[in-house]
Amino acid sequence: MSKAAELREMSDELLALTLKDAIDQLYHLRLQAQTERLDAPSELRKQRRLIARIKTIQNERARKRAAQAQQSQAIQAGA
Repeated sequence: MSKAAELREMSDELLALTLKDAIDQLYHLRLQAQTERLDAPSELRKQRRLIARIKTIQNERARKRAAQAQQSQAIQAGA
């Protein structure tokens, strides 16, 4: 599920839920790493990258909404 295309297909609510789950999972992985019981250290990197992908997509959507709102205000002001 970590592919960006799959994440882009998700709704905003589902994306936010996935982000929360990924952050929780990263927390638990870090806890395991501190107690030296982490089986796969690569999981830390995977979770960090997943979080970054999700935040990037959320930021893209927010910028797109802001640009659309600005464009609609410009149209209304010109009309």
